[in-house]
Amino acid sequence: MSAGKYRKEHNCLNCGAHVEKHYCSDCGQPNLELKESFWAFISHSIAHYFHFDNKFFQTLAPLLTKPGQVTLDYLAGKRARYINPVSMYIFVSIVYFLVAYSPEHVERENKHKPVTAAQSQKRKATLDSVQKVLKDAGIVNTGTGIINKTTSKITEDFDREDFKSLSFKDQTITLDNLKKHNKAKKSDSLTEVISKFSKIHDDRNDSTYAAYLARQKILQPQDKDNWFDRLIKKRAITIGEKSEVIQETLEHNRPKQYFLLMPLLALFIMWNFRRNHIYYLDHLIFTIHGMTAYFIVSILTRPFIKYVFGTEGIMFTIIKFGVFAWICWYMFNALKVFYQRKKVIGKMFLIVILYYVSLKLTEMVMLNLIYYVAT
Repeated sequence: MSAGKYRKEHNCLNCGAHVEKHYCSDCGQPNLELKESFWAFISHSIAHYFHFDNKFFQTLAPLLTKPGQVTLDYLAGKRARYINPVSMYIFVSIVYFLVAYSPEHVERENKHKPVTAAQSQKRKATLDSVQKVLKDAGIVNTGTGIINKTTSKITEDFDREDFKSLSFKDQTITLDNLKKHNKAKKSDSLTEVISKFSKIHDDRNDSTYAAYLARQKILQPQDKDNWFDRLIKKRAITIGEKSEVIQETLEHNRPKQYFLLMPLLALFIMWNFRRNHIYYLDHLIFTIHGMTAYFIVSILTRPFIKYVFGTEGIMFTIIKFGVFAWICWYMFNALKVFYQRKKVIGKMFLIVILYYVSLKLTEMVMLNLIYYVAT
């Protein structure tokens, strides 16, 4: 690599040691002149950049196509051709979380849209088709009333959806009318419908914790929630109210979660391959290389899902399945090559399960911490 003009003096400006040729044998600093031209400075900087760039791509190809081989070479001392594992992990993870894992601001959908005429017509057609299928199958409306029961259940589900689409005020009026009607008729089926509608109405009312407490005050003492139920309800309502903020904060802390879990993943691998009798640091380097490879594949695929194909459709399914298949292939071959084992499938599944459980536990801890900070 071109470095500029070398000094005639043989003393190292960094550590003071004697320099025989162009590099200090003690600290490795090049023995260059301090004063350099603008173009020398630019060319020196570009040389350093392309030196990193060259080593990055020299590491990238075998890292993705030869699982476990880069780690074997690095630990065997063949390091000049490869970039440092930690340096590469930091660089790739920054790109990954900027490009592939940036949280999106999603507008909350209105869950209480009114039922349109087209939807009503479609529901009627569904009921007619169900009745026709049952009759074609030879099920007649005898004493058991199978057709009536089936259509009644479908109609009830449709009615619940219609009730959900009403405003809170209209739900209150509808419930009051049903209760008055039931008081006169004393119908068991209507009582059941009122009970289900009341649950929907209460959930709609309890959109805020203040509204929930106001509803609790007007209930009979035996119908009121105890302190534990109120605590659970407060947590559920708060998470619902601040779901976007909580989710965004959770995604923002993903890099820390993955980074902190990486040593634990290396420990899981070491436990499963303890008979190889190698140092924990070697397992950790192997894990760093594996996580880096996963980040690189995600960088290449996530933008297509996020900006091109979306999270629905056949292409999304194909890409997700392709990434999953690559992870299985990569992990299987990496464990087989690095640990020189033929039977690794059982150990691979155990490692995945342990890591998944750890991921979910830490996510739950993070969610609780974010919740208490948010409230």
